[in-house]
Amino acid sequence: MISSRLNPARILRGQPVELAPYRIAWLARIMYGTAFEIVVIAVIISNAVALAILTFDGVAPSVREVALAVDSIALVFYAVEVLLRIISYGTKPWMFFRSGWNIFDFLIVISVPFVDGNAVVFRLIRLFRLIRLFRFLPEVRILSVSIIKSVAPLLSISVLIGFLLFLYAMAGVYLFGDDDPQQWGDLGVAMVTLVVLLTLENFPDAFTAGIGITPLALLYFLSYMFFIVFTVLNVLIGIVLNAMDQARDEEVAHQREEAQARDHEDPQAELGALQVQLDTLEADHEARGARIARLRAELNALRDDA
Repeated sequence: MISSRLNPARILRGQPVELAPYRIAWLARIMYGTAFEIVVIAVIISNAVALAILTFDGVAPSVREVALAVDSIALVFYAVEVLLRIISYGTKPWMFFRSGWNIFDFLIVISVPFVDGNAVVFRLIRLFRLIRLFRFLPEVRILSVSIIKSVAPLLSISVLIGFLLFLYAMAGVYLFGDDDPQQWGDLGVAMVTLVVLLTLENFPDAFTAGIGITPLALLYFLSYMFFIVFTVLNVLIGIVLNAMDQARDEEVAHQREEAQARDHEDPQAELGALQVQLDTLEADHEARGARIARLRAELNALRDDA
């Protein structure tokens, strides 16, 4: 099995990478080589510094011009980089789009001409280019995958939270609306109050004010704190952590499959690994045999003394 894509993290760790026969080998190894990947990282960081400088008002005009020039050079660099990466796929350039990161890079580059007239969107697009740095960080990739995996269950639990907030908001209007219309006057205001209370911000003040209105506030606020703030939000955290574990397991399984594929492609390497395991077992067996012989000798010596 020959890999048709190159993993930047594997390259940066110095792991061997195989190329599909339709690839332009020399160009692919340059574009996905360690030296060029370091250049890409340097350009991304320089672009981030330039964008940070452009956010300040009191910057000298010369410094601002340099920052704008760095940003423009980075834009050209990204465009040329994506073009050369596509060319490196040789007779099958569409294989470039099998990687999610490649699609992301391509969309960021081609969207710039279409949003040039909108300053806000153009600045956001420039900012999104910095996210490309994530593909060189395995743990960040795992985190991003886990977030994507947790979207569906988070949407389901969000429906439950919204329904519970609606019930508590309606109850809050009935209990405190007449005496505290600023926080509980209608459904919309009560929903805003409950969303703020999700962070336990001003919870003691709201609780004290509610107790002054009706004794039922004790049951209302305590149940809200335990069932909504603690239980439901902990469920949200559990969903994200579970998705992260799944993403990490998939990454480990993918690396194991790649390692097995490399071993099958190189019989000598597989034989070498088996020989090492065999030597280890024989050494362990010899060590155990010597230990047993020594113990027998000690036992015989004790018998003779007795």
